[in-house]
This record gives sequence, C-alpha cells and structure tokens, in this order.
Amino acid sequence: MAINLSGESVLILGAGVTGIAVARSLSAKGASILFADDQVESIEGFKVLKSDQIEVDGFSFIVISPGWKESHPLIVKATAAGIRLVNEIDLAWSFRAELVPGQKWIALTGTNGKTTTVEMAAAMLRAGGVSALACGNVGMTVIESVESSEKYEVLVLELSSFQLHWLREASFVAAAILNIAEDHLDWHGSFAEYARVKGSILDRTSTGIFNSADLEVVNQAAHWQGRKVFFSLDTPAPGEIGVVEDLLVDRAFVSDPQEAAMLAEVIDVKPTVPHNVANALAAAGLVRALGVIPEAVRSALQNFSLGRHRIEEVANANGVSWVNDSKATNPHATAASLNSALSSIWIAGGLAKGSEMQELITKCKSRIKVAILIGADRELIARELRSQAPEIEIVYIDAPSTYQRGGTDNSLMEAVVKAAAERANPGDRVLLAPACASMDQFISYSDRGDRFAAAVKKVVK
Repeated sequence: MAINLSGESVLILGAGVTGIAVARSLSAKGASILFADDQVESIEGFKVLKSDQIEVDGFSFIVISPGWKESHPLIVKATAAGIRLVNEIDLAWSFRAELVPGQKWIALTGTNGKTTTVEMAAAMLRAGGVSALACGNVGMTVIESVESSEKYEVLVLELSSFQLHWLREASFVAAAILNIAEDHLDWHGSFAEYARVKGSILDRTSTGIFNSADLEVVNQAAHWQGRKVFFSLDTPAPGEIGVVEDLLVDRAFVSDPQEAAMLAEVIDVKPTVPHNVANALAAAGLVRALGVIPEAVRSALQNFSLGRHRIEEVANANGVSWVNDSKATNPHATAASLNSALSSIWIAGGLAKGSEMQELITKCKSRIKVAILIGADRELIARELRSQAPEIEIVYIDAPSTYQRGGTDNSLMEAVVKAAAERANPGDRVLLAPACASMDQFISYSDRGDRFAAAVKKVVK
C-alpha cells in the first residue's frame, strides 16, 4: 500500500542534499513542502524562505537536516508548540516498515574512517550474496536508499554526530564505533558532549563493535549492556576480532570462541596501513553479526580499493610521491596519515572546528620534514610546531589576491605544490593531510583534493 501524506504540510530545515531528498520523497506522497534556509534562495519545484520569515504554526511535522541545533529559533518555537521534530534517518525508518519490511540496517560512526569502513562492509555483504548498499553520510541518502527499486536486503549506514544528535527511532542489527577524537567541538560545545552523541548509536542496537585501542570508545562501551565485540590490531581474546601474525581472525562470531576463523591476510587490506586494517576489522565485525562467511570477507577485501581523497597517490615523479588525503579534516585523521610513512613534506591548515593541534604534533613531529601551511587556522599548527619541534621548517602560503573560493583560478594550490617541489628530494613523500576543514578557501575537501591533484599535474615535471 502506498504511503499517502495528502493534506500534510511539512517544513524542512535545510535545503542541502538531505533536505532535497526528503522533499522529493514527501512531495511524491502528497505532502506540501516549505524549506527554511538562510543561504539557498530557490529550489526548482519548492518554496524556500529565510528562517526569520517562517512561523511554525500549521505544520504537521518538521524535518531537521544535519547540523541544525536545538537553539535555532525555529526549533525552539516548534518544541514549545509541540510540533513533531524528525530527522531524515528516522523518517526513512518509518517508511521502511511499509516499503521494505524485511530490510536490515547496520550502522557505524566514528571521527575517522567511516566512509571506507561502511563501503568495505557493503562490499563484504555483496560478496556473501546479500544485496547491500552503503548510504547515509556517504552516497545516497537513507531515504533514497529505502525507496530504491533495488529493494536492498541490508543498508550500511554511515552516521555523523550531526545525524546521531537527532536520532530517536531507527534500530540496527549491529553498530560500530571506530574511534572518537576531537572534531566539531565548535558545534557540540565540548568533547564530552561530542563523545556522548557518538556513543548514543548504542541506544539503537543490541550488538556493538568497538575499537579496543581507543580509550574514549572503550569508555562509551563501559556501561552499555548489549553484546560487546572488541576489535584491535592485537591477538584477540575469545569474543574478539584481531590480528594473529599476518592474519585477520574472528573469535567472536564462531561456534567455539576457543577457536578462530581466518577472515583474510593483512596484505589483502589495501593500503596495508594500521588504521585501514582496523577499518577492515570493524567492517568484518558488522557483517559477521549478520552471518557473512569468512570467505566473503576476504574476497571483498582483495577486490576493495579506497575512494578518492583518502591516502590517494596522485603522482610519483622524480622519486617523489604526491599523496592526496584531503579527507583528513581533523587532527586524528591526519595523525594516522602522517604515521603511515616515516617522513613527509606536510601540507596542512584550514578551519580547525574547535580542535587543538598539540597532541597531533606531539605524536607526529618526528614524521614531518617540512610543514607548508595555509588557511584561517594555520597558526594553531605553526604555534605547536614552533613549541615542540622548532627544527621543522614552516612555510606559509597566502592565497594570491586573484584567488577566489570556488573559482577557476588554482593559484593557491599551485603555489603550495611549487613550495613543496622546491623542498622535495627523491624518496620524499608530499602529503596533503590538512587536519582542518576546507571551507575557508575551498568548496569542500574533495575540491581541495582535486585542486591539489591538478596543481601537481601542472607544476611537477
């Protein structure tokens, strides 16, 4: 039976990717849609107003896009008026019951590695003969995935802290937390609140997959009462997933926990760097909870490759490797990237989002040959380098006067690449791993990475 929302009037907060997907879905079901957005002026087929032009009275319910806070005046008014507030994930969950009632959801969150891990998990499921899709904060929205004609058996959800903040109804067969490190503190207000929101994914599942090497993840798991499965790069105890010599092994989802199932060889994980092996273990834990056989895990890993902007070698010229890890938008991700090689000419800077750089420099200073810094919060990095490692050369690159964010001029990144090329010797690695968000000087992390690759192609001979 088709879902009928005729006569329903819905306000959607935010006219981004999620909001537009929701609008198309609800409109097709007969609902009348109004957008609230202070940056977007128009969307074909829908009315958009500034948030201060809208009164909430008369709406059947309000859909909140990721990133909107409780303190926003519209949300305050809606709460006072008793109007139902719902996010896209919960809305999709309510449609799932009607459209694909047998569909199972598994979910993952963390500060870093989320996209890679959910894509690994979806690949493992497909290798095991299960129709599956990674969605949420990657690829298709969840509501589009639920409504897809493919009728997927399993959805693998990547969930950000912004999505989890408003999650109330959706339920997962299993959920994983990869890591929790400083990120989006400007939005959440404190690390404790950010960690709490990440940990709230456990409220929606009975099986949790946890990184035992991450102290904050362990802390979030400590008082949770569900089934706990820990993974690490160490030898696993009964009930855990880990590494024995050069093998990924499962001692959790086996009939006898005194035995172990071989999932894959470490070299099957590409690139074979520690944090990516941890990603593979987390993905394996999620799909093993659904009964996927070890052979499917290995087959998927052997055929899996990282997406763009994730430790992506864009060139190797004159003995110098040029690596794009533009998706490393916080210190934790950048530490993993820097520690994957002995030495790098490091390109960093942008919007720090409330994060500090002290721990990053403490952990990675021995891996930095030169630091080339750009962006609004570059001084946070420079200050720690001067304090902890004054021997490291710091190079500031200012945006040329002709440069405009989102324009065709790539002079900023060309200047960055030129500075790196002047200092690089055969055997060096030049690494773009900014530890910061991109929006001060670029449209997105992918725009930043694309501009880096284009500059390397133009400048490096």
